[in-house]
Amino acid sequence: MSDRAVIGDSPRRREDARFVTGRGAYLDDLRFDGAAHAVFLRSPHPHARIACIDTSRANVPGVLAILTAADAAADGLRPLRPTIEANVQTAEPFRFLPQPLLAPDIVRYVGEPVALVVAETRNQALDAAELIAVDYEPLAAVTTAEDAVRPDAPLLTSEAPGNLCLDWRWGQTAEVADAIATAAHAVTMTVRNHRIVTNPMEPRGAVGAYDARTGRYTLHLSSQNIHANRDIAARTLGVDPDAVCFIAPDVGGGFGARNFAYAEHTLILWAARRTGRTVKWIASRSETFLCDHQGRDHCAQATLALDEAGAFLALRVDSIANLGAYMAGAAGGVQTNQYAHLQGTVYAVPAISLRVRAALTNTTPVGVTRGPGFAEAVNIMERLIDTAARQCGFDRFDLRRRNFVKATPMTNALNFAVDSGDFRAAFDAALERADLAGFPARRAVSETIGKRRGIGLACHIKATGGAPAENVDIRFEPDGSVSLITGTQAIGQGHETTFPQILAHRLGLPNHTVHLKQGNTGLIPIGGGHGSSRATYMGGTAIWRACDIIIAKARAIAARALQAAEADIVFADGVYRVAGSGREISLPETAAMARDSNEPLDTYHRWTREAMTFPNGTHVAEVEVDPETGAVSLERLTAVDDYGVLLNPMIVAGQAHGAIAQGAGQALLEHAVYDPASGQPLSGSFLDYAMPRAADLPGFDLSFAGTRCTTNPLGVKGCGEAGTIALFPAIANAIADATGVTSLNGPASACRIWQALQSAAS
Repeated sequence: MSDRAVIGDSPRRREDARFVTGRGAYLDDLRFDGAAHAVFLRSPHPHARIACIDTSRANVPGVLAILTAADAAADGLRPLRPTIEANVQTAEPFRFLPQPLLAPDIVRYVGEPVALVVAETRNQALDAAELIAVDYEPLAAVTTAEDAVRPDAPLLTSEAPGNLCLDWRWGQTAEVADAIATAAHAVTMTVRNHRIVTNPMEPRGAVGAYDARTGRYTLHLSSQNIHANRDIAARTLGVDPDAVCFIAPDVGGGFGARNFAYAEHTLILWAARRTGRTVKWIASRSETFLCDHQGRDHCAQATLALDEAGAFLALRVDSIANLGAYMAGAAGGVQTNQYAHLQGTVYAVPAISLRVRAALTNTTPVGVTRGPGFAEAVNIMERLIDTAARQCGFDRFDLRRRNFVKATPMTNALNFAVDSGDFRAAFDAALERADLAGFPARRAVSETIGKRRGIGLACHIKATGGAPAENVDIRFEPDGSVSLITGTQAIGQGHETTFPQILAHRLGLPNHTVHLKQGNTGLIPIGGGHGSSRATYMGGTAIWRACDIIIAKARAIAARALQAAEADIVFADGVYRVAGSGREISLPETAAMARDSNEPLDTYHRWTREAMTFPNGTHVAEVEVDPETGAVSLERLTAVDDYGVLLNPMIVAGQAHGAIAQGAGQALLEHAVYDPASGQPLSGSFLDYAMPRAADLPGFDLSFAGTRCTTNPLGVKGCGEAGTIALFPAIANAIADATGVTSLNGPASACRIWQALQSAAS
């Protein structure tokens, strides 16, 4: 490994050596002596009253505990509350029922935990769980948000009358109504963003221990936000956060599903306390499908008003989000913050009016997945623009050029500011790289073999930053190495490579001497984890500012060592020099002197952001459709993204590739489906839920057109979510261009496209 790695270099990922040689330490790889095993008994009903739970036959050899809601109540456990409980813009409280750790009297979705069995072995726990008899009285269920708000819909809880957690209107309502009524053109369409299962490669899990002597809990888990989730577990246990330690070793993906707290975190710790044993639970893949927070599930009716020349005049959006059975994590906050944040996206829309509703249904709770809220807003805008062009006779590419925000910084109609970005430049670059001029010839070739070819695009933008505070602790060790401790968290992005790269760049240190330590709440006071592509912006800024402090502290030490005035000391490339002389001392030597004189350079720094970063860009998709079968293939994909300064271009490209694949997966294959009659999930395994594979994806033409971000000293922007935001509408627009099919209630499966083509033909 090279000893030099500055910002802009692409050194190899340090973590890959252990991952590709099987030396990763994922949760199920860890060994805990004497661990017992936990299994959850989960509801087979989407909505039912629990009349009785009989555990008598389940007390078989090997069973250590069978725990129910009655036991949890007796021990004072508290339910899960959302992390955001009120409208971010107005402070109006949401209407919700806190989520029980174990269902006490009513189950509200298939997979809701009803009992917890702990046994010596997993098989013994599974066998015992099958012997628990639960007398359910089934209730009517509802699976879509639209059905949930009908007057005759079954009510999930009296805490949310009409099953509505929020019904909020915002923006320039009167101005928008007037603009739509008097505009030369007003185009309305319904836009759906169907539900998906995030499916990280590593299933969720938790291993809990309790020390009766100290009263401290320790949980090893797969999570991307351990400090916040530790605090929630402590609250549900009724203890101080300092009594709980969360440790996340290598984490096999997050994608938002591991951002927020789950009942299992608390329950496994409680089981450890009740049994006096370390207790281990690893979810089955079926539990992942049924119980992990799901994503999207959003429907909007949107109207765009345009003048005769095609200038956008106003946007009205009336939307409803399906939150599932409980308001989980920041699900309400997404609707009132992220989703509301950048309506109109990269276009100059003078007036915007929103109605935002969020409903409870008898489905798995919805959390977040890459690009929450922003993906829904971009999907609406990009689909609406193509529809307006088609209906009103405009060229869809020129219509976008006509309406881009001309310059940044800019403030949109809802008073949200964006610091940087050249949206038109990224758009033009993407169309050039996609060879728009050559598309008619490619379409003609497709037609000769009976296929229909289409091209579509989407311009994306997102605010990234996540939790507003972050901290780092930098320690100069006696052996000459430097420990970099962060509150952000690696879940596969490459932080073990990039974070040391920032520190090595700023302090001029050999790259191999800097070592990242993270994933343990005992190491550092706070942490925002990894969500909203925040890590490099938030953690990187904390590192940068801590380095400013270190450089200043070390300058005084170096001045004494070099017998010079501080004003004459120059720092560059890891060395302090006396200006105009040959005298110098390296930073590691200075650190050693500082430690010996009991004034170490070790530095802790915490900061709170005042603004976000705004990655943006344009993705162009080209598809081919077989009209005989409805099969859709993604033939070409071109992306030009603005992520500001590229800290490590190789890792940025890897993040972008992953997001593109995930976005294409939603557009073409993935769909979490519930039977509307029974409320049962119909896509509960990989037999019924299709994930993208290598053959489903073309090579990606990915390039970067960065404008430096002004909200942080590195100039970076979050880079992990663009593809999931842009690909869904880009592919939908390409399919519409190829076939005329403009309304899809799910992914572009062969069956769905074939049915739409047959319907249009008849």
